Amino acid sequence: EVQLQASGGGLVQTGGSLRLSCAASGFTRDDYTIGWFRQTPGKEREGVACISKSDGSLLYADSVQGRFTISSDNAENTVYLQMNSLEPEDTATYYCAADWALSNPWPATCSLIYGYEYWGQGTLVTVSS
Repeated sequence: EVQLQASGGGLVQTGGSLRLSCAASGFTRDDYTIGWFRQTPGKEREGVACISKSDGSLLYADSVQGRFTISSDNAENTVYLQMNSLEPEDTATYYCAADWALSNPWPATCSLIYGYEYWGQGTLVTVSS
């Protein structure tokens, strides 16, 4: 069974940092494209960052470019989202998602708007001003 477990959220002050983790089970993370998304009540879900199979493609939303970094530890079957210089506007519930079709067949791709197949539960990030 494909499962994604997001963790690492919390309360941080403006300018602070957090690292979110997305632990994959039931599948090999490196065979899939993994995306991070966020959502606040009353707003549409927003794609934040994604990483494709074999780290062949990375993509960031303009709003987080230069502040967030997505990475993968295949030995741990986990994808990370390092978030630096956090702003109150980054406050949201963050979700990770996985999709096979984006990465197969090669060339693997990445998308911040595609409808990913598998979703984990969210982890809440709150940035205080």
